[in-house]
Amino acid sequence: MITFTKAPASLPPGRRVYVIGDVHGLSQRLIALHAAVRTDLHRRPTASAVLIHLGDYVDRGPDSAGVVAYLAAGPPIEGLATINLIGNHENTMLEAVGGDAASATDWMFNGGEPALESYGIAPGTPRQEWAGLIPPEHIAFLHGLTVSHREGGYMFVHGGIRPGVPLDEQLRDEVIRMRHPFLNSEADHGAVIVHGHTPIKTPVIKPNRIGIDTGAVFGGPLTCLVLEEDRMGFIYA
Repeated sequence: MITFTKAPASLPPGRRVYVIGDVHGLSQRLIALHAAVRTDLHRRPTASAVLIHLGDYVDRGPDSAGVVAYLAAGPPIEGLATINLIGNHENTMLEAVGGDAASATDWMFNGGEPALESYGIAPGTPRQEWAGLIPPEHIAFLHGLTVSHREGGYMFVHGGIRPGVPLDEQLRDEVIRMRHPFLNSEADHGAVIVHGHTPIKTPVIKPNRIGIDTGAVFGGPLTCLVLEEDRMGFIYA
């Protein structure tokens, strides 16, 4: 059972949002978390619901290819609409596979080698060959990822936002990669920002943001935030 507490924002009555943090190639953990979400929906039906993934599906963990294939196949929970956001790791992967040399170096430095290996691409394979060894439907899925999403009093992004800039004027790269000054800001952003990207041991809940990257690939849990009306709870796998 989920333990609910007061949330810093609200959703319309009957609306529920499930939000999953950074996956990083942990396909079996993601499948287990989806099973828990499915069980919650069965036990507690609601008028309408949506599942949001906050990005960083690839890199560091053992099965980036499996995670992308799983999500690219369509909504993982039948009847539950799904929104997949882009993380900085997907963005770097796309740039690297697209031929950008600097991004390729950055990708390898930040966990891209396990992602390549999950596609059967041996270490040392020339970067010019990567694109031809990754299924085109996976590349298409990554290109189709969403940058942000709004629901009720919340905005969902991977990284964060630039404080003081209107939400509809945020720069794409900052929304994907932002840490500071966002993490230290106490400003009212116009919505509570729900984000991943910055690993923490337990979810961070503040009046202006909720962070749910609990470092699953580093030994922590994979976290799903559950939002409904004026309350929130968590599911872990």
